[in-house]
Amino acid sequence: MALTAATLFRCGGYYPSCKPNAPAGGYRPPTKAAAAAAGAGNGNGVLAINRSSRRCRSTATASRESMAGRRQEMKDIVDEEEWRSYLAPERLEVLREIEPWVEENVLPLLKPVEASWQPSDLLPDPAALGSDGFHAACLELRKRAAGVPDELLVCLVANMVTEEALPMYPSGLNRLEVVRDTTGADATAWARWIRGWSAEENRHGDVLNRYMHLSGRFDMREVERTVQRLIRDGMTVHAPASPFHGFAYVAFQERATAIAHGNTARLVGARGAGDAALARICGTVAADEKRHEAAYTRIMGKLFEADPDAAVRAMAYMMRRRIDMPTAFINDGRHSSGDFYARFIAIAEKAGTYTLSDYRCILEHLMRQWRVEELTAGLSSDGRHAQDYLCALPHKIKRMEEKAHDRVVKAKKKPTLIPINWIFDRPISVVVP
Repeated sequence: MALTAATLFRCGGYYPSCKPNAPAGGYRPPTKAAAAAAGAGNGNGVLAINRSSRRCRSTATASRESMAGRRQEMKDIVDEEEWRSYLAPERLEVLREIEPWVEENVLPLLKPVEASWQPSDLLPDPAALGSDGFHAACLELRKRAAGVPDELLVCLVANMVTEEALPMYPSGLNRLEVVRDTTGADATAWARWIRGWSAEENRHGDVLNRYMHLSGRFDMREVERTVQRLIRDGMTVHAPASPFHGFAYVAFQERATAIAHGNTARLVGARGAGDAALARICGTVAADEKRHEAAYTRIMGKLFEADPDAAVRAMAYMMRRRIDMPTAFINDGRHSSGDFYARFIAIAEKAGTYTLSDYRCILEHLMRQWRVEELTAGLSSDGRHAQDYLCALPHKIKRMEEKAHDRVVKAKKKPTLIPINWIFDRPISVVVP
């Protein structure tokens, strides 16, 4: 689950003044005749000016909206032309050529089913404990869960919902040219990775869902509705068919998910809320995500070796559009998805499960892994511009962190109480941007 503070970049433009020209010698109220000539109708000169001003403001607003719409349309066309250039046969040939390398260096990161953990290993199992033992274990689990703060519970729901939206993720990889599993049972190394990765990911939502059900701390019907809405509403995918862009996204995303689960484990564990069972669950999921991160980081690293210009431009393309969590459309049924997402970001930032600082650190880590700053040979002019953008980006994000903190301090904003239906409408106190 990757979260990022919403940052809006606005383009300024020139618009004609809506103020009436002042006559020489200073302002004089218009005569009734002048007002009538202007179309006021009732001889009220002030009304005539107000109507004229409203029309002018309306025209300016329409002009701004039209100009913004045209700019966005042109930007969308340029963006699509850029990423579609990655579907050229010579670019895609790189993915075919490295398939043997995937077989040797990526597939071994999957664990055999027989050696993998299962949700029943981490939760009370009635078959192993018997009726009385299972009942006692559930009471102990509920006792520990009672000490977890509400804000961490909300973050846990978002983590779980992210994992439960799994059907969207393999379908996303199967949109990528060359690497897709075209039949659902392809024997290529790429296809076997997609299926094996999906199988491992499937356990994450299962174990978190079962813990939440047993803990009694959640309104599971509302949580389940959130999962259904999210899978129904889908997710935003930039450059949906380009493997270069897709792997840059997933490498970032898997590291972000590992951090979110790892931070949650630390905050709910023995040194935090004292729920050892939940800490073990979150830590186990985080370990899986670290292996998956390693796989996608290796793949993207290989693409940087094979075609550094294409790789650095693809990475810059994705970072310009922000790496949001797949559940950016998360919706509690009461707010629009964007409105609720902004509130959840604020809750996660306060709880410490995932922050803007984490986002920056992930970017810095991946740039080191792929040696972005060291790239020299093979870069086009666009590639060098992309490299410069990426190298400057961590500093820009750091400045954003500092400015956001300063704004909150200066504004002295009071926290807002946000009722969350996942936890029976108990309110979370948080400063909303």
